[in-house]
Amino acid sequence: MDGTSSVAVLRLGHRPGRDERMTTHVGLTARALGADRVILPEGAGNSLETVREVTDRFGGPFEAEATDSPLGVLRGWEGAVVHLTMYGEPVQDVEGAIRERIRSTPLLVVVGAEKVPFDVYEAADWNVAITNQPHSEVAGLAVLLDRLFEGRELDREWTDAERRVIPREQGKRVESVEE
Repeated sequence: MDGTSSVAVLRLGHRPGRDERMTTHVGLTARALGADRVILPEGAGNSLETVREVTDRFGGPFEAEATDSPLGVLRGWEGAVVHLTMYGEPVQDVEGAIRERIRSTPLLVVVGAEKVPFDVYEAADWNVAITNQPHSEVAGLAVLLDRLFEGRELDREWTDAERRVIPREQGKRVESVEE
């Protein structure tokens, strides 16, 4: 994204049996909507493998990695930090300041799963709400990324893809890049 530093998404927590699809969708949404990488907690089931397989098939650049210490990633982050929470400041009030800051420094977007420790709220440069109502963390991530990139992520070019989706008014069409 022009004039923007790198954006990483950190999934903080994963409840086995409950969060498998949600954690996978955090990774896929990060990839599709402009982030450069996702960092998932160790033990997040098949989520890491799924995100990597989708990246292999539909292109990148995008990195997916695992950590045994999500809070360690947060504490060691050298850049700006946004924590998505329904208790934060409205995204529309802070998006300009975040966008300005990420022109020169990497951004870490923290997406929680279970109860988030207070340390995360304190470590964040911005605690950001996408409405102050309960909703999906995946939806929150999508809205934040779209606001930060001002829609430019929707026209992103993908490299090293094996397959691509062909837009159609009706039906589905996925074809090999070689076709």
